[in-house]
Amino acid sequence: MLRATPDGVRLAVRAQPGAKKTAITGIYGEAQTAQLKIAVHAQPIEGRANAALIEFLAETFGLPRSAIAIVSGELSRSKVFLLRGITMARATAALAQTTVW
Repeated sequence: MLRATPDGVRLAVRAQPGAKKTAITGIYGEAQTAQLKIAVHAQPIEGRANAALIEFLAETFGLPRSAIAIVSGELSRSKVFLLRGITMARATAALAQTTVW
């Protein structure tokens, strides 16, 4: 789910667009293939769900939106994001503070 890189941290996400609200809902998969499951209020039309995911991740990890990039899966529910300028410890701590899952 989280992997350290020289630029920051990569985060594997399983998006669920069209939800009532945007929130972390759990873990999708196991071990090496585990992804953070995030329900997204926006519909997957014209990049709205991706934009909503970036906004949500920026708030969750305390980063500017410009520090978050989609590395793979732009048109898929399974995505990988690069969170630039954050350490693995800070990313893990930010996820631990979420109370939803």
